[in-house]
Amino acid sequence: MSTVTERAVRASGNKFEARRRELADAALGAIAEGGFAHTGLRDISARTELSTGILHYYFEGKDDLIAQAIWQHKSACARRYDPIVETAQSAEELVARFGIEISNTLSTETDMHRLWYDLRNQALFTEGFRDTIIAIDDLLADMVWSVVQRHAELLDKTVTIDHDTAYALFDGLFLNGLIGFMRGDLDAIEQIRRRTANLLAASV
Repeated sequence: MSTVTERAVRASGNKFEARRRELADAALGAIAEGGFAHTGLRDISARTELSTGILHYYFEGKDDLIAQAIWQHKSACARRYDPIVETAQSAEELVARFGIEISNTLSTETDMHRLWYDLRNQALFTEGFRDTIIAIDDLLADMVWSVVQRHAELLDKTVTIDHDTAYALFDGLFLNGLIGFMRGDLDAIEQIRRRTANLLAASV
Protein backbone atom coordinates (compact mmCIF):
# COMPACT_ATOMS: atom_id res chain seq x y z
CA MET A 1 0.00 0.00 0.00
CA SER A 2 1.43 3.39 -0.97
CA THR A 3 2.11 6.13 1.57
CA VAL A 4 -0.65 8.27 0.07
CA THR A 5 -3.13 5.40 0.32
CA GLU A 6 -2.06 4.65 3.91
CA ARG A 7 -2.64 8.27 4.90
CA ALA A 8 -6.04 8.23 3.22
CA VAL A 9 -7.06 5.06 5.08
CA ARG A 10 -5.91 6.50 8.41
CA ALA A 11 -7.72 9.77 7.75
CA SER A 12 -10.89 7.91 6.85
CA GLY A 13 -10.65 5.83 10.02
CA ASN A 14 -10.04 8.91 12.15
CA LYS A 15 -13.06 10.66 10.66
CA PHE A 16 -15.22 7.60 11.23
CA GLU A 17 -14.19 7.38 14.90
CA ALA A 18 -14.65 11.11 15.36
CA ARG A 19 -18.15 10.88 13.95
CA ARG A 20 -18.94 7.95 16.24
CA ARG A 21 -17.90 10.06 19.22
CA GLU A 22 -20.05 12.97 18.06
CA LEU A 23 -23.09 10.76 17.56
CA ALA A 24 -22.59 9.04 20.91
CA ASP A 25 -22.47 12.40 22.68
CA ALA A 26 -25.61 13.52 20.87
CA ALA A 27 -27.47 10.33 21.80
CA LEU A 28 -26.39 10.21 25.44
CA GLY A 29 -29.14 12.49 26.74
CA ALA A 30 -31.84 10.40 25.06
CA ILE A 31 -30.38 7.19 26.49
CA ALA A 32 -30.21 8.72 29.98
CA GLU A 33 -33.79 9.96 29.72
CA GLY A 34 -35.30 6.61 28.77
CA GLY A 35 -32.89 4.18 30.45
CA PHE A 36 -31.56 0.99 28.94
CA ALA A 37 -34.73 -1.10 28.84
CA HIS A 38 -36.91 1.58 27.24
CA THR A 39 -34.46 2.96 24.69
CA GLY A 40 -33.68 1.53 21.26
CA LEU A 41 -32.15 3.15 18.20
CA ARG A 42 -35.60 4.24 17.02
CA ASP A 43 -36.25 5.92 20.37
CA ILE A 44 -32.92 7.72 20.19
CA SER A 45 -33.73 8.85 16.67
CA ALA A 46 -37.15 10.12 17.79
CA ARG A 47 -35.65 12.14 20.67
CA THR A 48 -32.79 13.60 18.63
CA GLU A 49 -32.15 14.81 15.09
CA LEU A 50 -30.24 11.62 14.30
CA SER A 51 -31.72 9.26 11.72
CA THR A 52 -31.81 5.54 12.37
CA GLY A 53 -29.91 5.06 9.10
CA ILE A 54 -27.00 7.15 10.39
CA LEU A 55 -26.99 5.30 13.71
CA HIS A 56 -27.01 1.90 11.98
CA TYR A 57 -24.15 3.00 9.72
CA TYR A 58 -21.85 4.03 12.57
CA PHE A 59 -22.87 1.52 15.23
CA GLU A 60 -23.44 -2.22 15.18
CA GLY A 61 -26.53 -1.77 17.33
CA LYS A 62 -27.89 -0.35 20.55
CA ASP A 63 -25.23 -1.97 22.75
CA ASP A 64 -22.40 -0.59 20.62
CA LEU A 65 -23.83 2.94 20.80
CA ILE A 66 -24.41 2.73 24.53
CA ALA A 67 -20.90 1.42 25.14
CA GLN A 68 -19.40 4.31 23.20
CA ALA A 69 -21.59 6.93 24.86
CA ILE A 70 -21.14 5.81 28.46
CA TRP A 71 -17.39 5.33 28.04
CA GLN A 72 -16.97 8.88 26.78
CA HIS A 73 -19.01 10.33 29.61
CA LYS A 74 -17.66 8.32 32.53
CA SER A 75 -14.02 8.50 31.47
CA ALA A 76 -14.38 12.29 31.42
CA CYS A 77 -16.02 12.14 34.86
CA ALA A 78 -13.07 10.21 36.28
CA ARG A 79 -10.54 12.67 34.88
CA ARG A 80 -12.21 15.70 36.44
CA TYR A 81 -10.64 14.84 39.80
CA ASP A 82 -7.07 14.72 38.45
CA PRO A 83 -6.41 18.46 38.95
CA ILE A 84 -7.49 18.18 42.60
CA VAL A 85 -5.10 15.31 43.24
CA GLU A 86 -2.28 17.03 41.36
CA THR A 87 -2.57 20.52 42.86
CA ALA A 88 -3.99 20.19 46.39
CA GLN A 89 -1.41 21.48 48.86
CA SER A 90 -2.98 20.10 52.03
CA ALA A 91 -5.29 17.32 53.10
CA GLU A 92 -7.89 19.91 54.12
CA GLU A 93 -7.82 21.48 50.66
CA LEU A 94 -8.11 18.11 48.93
CA VAL A 95 -11.06 17.07 51.11
CA ALA A 96 -12.86 20.36 50.53
CA ARG A 97 -12.36 20.42 46.77
CA PHE A 98 -13.21 16.74 46.35
CA GLY A 99 -16.38 17.21 48.39
CA ILE A 100 -17.45 20.19 46.31
CA GLU A 101 -16.83 18.39 43.03
CA ILE A 102 -18.59 15.16 43.99
CA SER A 103 -21.62 17.01 45.40
CA ASN A 104 -21.85 19.22 42.30
CA THR A 105 -21.85 16.26 39.93
CA LEU A 106 -24.48 14.52 42.04
CA SER A 107 -26.87 17.43 41.61
CA THR A 108 -26.07 18.54 38.05
CA GLU A 109 -25.62 15.17 36.30
CA THR A 110 -28.23 13.12 38.11
CA ASP A 111 -29.65 11.47 34.99
CA MET A 112 -26.22 10.45 33.76
CA HIS A 113 -25.33 8.83 37.07
CA ARG A 114 -28.68 7.05 37.13
CA LEU A 115 -27.91 5.73 33.64
CA TRP A 116 -24.48 4.50 34.77
CA TYR A 117 -25.93 2.41 37.60
CA ASP A 118 -28.68 1.15 35.29
CA LEU A 119 -26.12 -0.01 32.73
CA ARG A 120 -23.84 -1.53 35.34
CA ASN A 121 -26.77 -3.63 36.59
CA GLN A 122 -27.74 -4.59 33.04
CA ALA A 123 -24.19 -5.79 32.40
CA LEU A 124 -24.87 -8.58 34.89
CA PHE A 125 -27.45 -9.94 32.47
CA THR A 126 -26.11 -9.04 29.01
CA GLU A 127 -22.63 -9.24 27.50
CA GLY A 128 -23.23 -6.55 24.88
CA PHE A 129 -21.35 -3.78 26.67
CA ARG A 130 -20.03 -5.68 29.70
CA ASP A 131 -16.36 -5.15 28.81
CA THR A 132 -16.92 -1.41 28.65
CA ILE A 133 -18.63 -1.38 32.05
CA ILE A 134 -15.74 -3.36 33.56
CA ALA A 135 -13.23 -0.93 32.04
CA ILE A 136 -15.15 2.06 33.45
CA ASP A 137 -15.35 0.44 36.88
CA ASP A 138 -11.57 -0.03 36.80
CA LEU A 139 -11.09 3.59 35.78
CA LEU A 140 -13.34 4.89 38.57
CA ALA A 141 -11.67 2.62 41.11
CA ASP A 142 -8.26 4.01 40.13
CA MET A 143 -9.62 7.55 40.44
CA VAL A 144 -10.89 6.92 43.96
CA TRP A 145 -7.62 5.28 44.91
CA SER A 146 -5.60 8.24 43.67
CA VAL A 147 -7.67 10.56 45.91
CA VAL A 148 -7.33 8.27 48.92
CA GLN A 149 -3.59 7.85 48.42
CA ARG A 150 -2.95 11.57 47.92
CA HIS A 151 -4.96 12.37 51.04
CA ALA A 152 -2.81 9.97 53.05
CA GLU A 153 0.39 11.39 51.56
CA LEU A 154 -0.60 14.94 52.49
CA LEU A 155 -1.15 13.77 56.06
CA ASP A 156 2.08 11.74 56.01
CA LYS A 157 0.06 8.66 56.95
CA THR A 158 -0.60 5.20 55.52
CA VAL A 159 -3.85 4.14 53.83
CA THR A 160 -5.59 1.53 55.98
CA ILE A 161 -7.89 0.11 53.29
CA ASP A 162 -7.10 -1.52 49.96
CA HIS A 163 -7.83 -0.34 46.42
CA ASP A 164 -11.04 -2.33 45.86
CA THR A 165 -12.45 -1.65 49.32
CA ALA A 166 -11.92 2.08 48.84
CA TYR A 167 -13.90 2.01 45.60
CA ALA A 168 -16.69 -0.09 47.09
CA LEU A 169 -17.08 2.33 50.00
CA PHE A 170 -17.06 5.52 47.95
CA ASP A 171 -19.27 4.03 45.25
CA GLY A 172 -21.79 2.88 47.85
CA LEU A 173 -21.77 6.31 49.46
CA PHE A 174 -22.36 8.00 46.10
CA LEU A 175 -25.14 5.62 45.08
CA ASN A 176 -26.87 6.14 48.41
CA GLY A 177 -26.65 9.90 47.95
CA LEU A 178 -27.97 9.65 44.40
CA ILE A 179 -30.99 7.62 45.50
CA GLY A 180 -31.74 10.08 48.29
CA PHE A 181 -31.43 13.09 46.00
CA MET A 182 -33.68 11.52 43.35
CA ARG A 183 -36.28 10.85 46.03
CA GLY A 184 -36.33 14.54 46.91
CA ASP A 185 -33.88 14.68 49.81
CA LEU A 186 -32.23 18.05 49.19
CA ASP A 187 -29.90 17.49 52.15
CA ALA A 188 -28.30 14.66 50.17
CA ILE A 189 -25.95 17.19 48.56
CA GLU A 190 -24.51 18.36 51.86
CA GLN A 191 -24.59 14.86 53.29
CA ILE A 192 -22.38 13.42 50.57
CA ARG A 193 -19.87 16.19 51.14
CA ARG A 194 -19.72 15.43 54.87
CA ARG A 195 -19.68 11.67 54.38
CA THR A 196 -16.91 11.93 51.79
CA ALA A 197 -14.80 13.86 54.28
CA ASN A 198 -15.53 11.32 57.02
CA LEU A 199 -14.68 8.40 54.74
CA LEU A 200 -11.38 9.95 53.74
CA ALA A 201 -10.56 10.55 57.40
CA ALA A 202 -11.37 6.92 58.20
CA SER A 203 -9.14 5.63 55.42
CA VAL A 204 -5.89 6.56 57.20
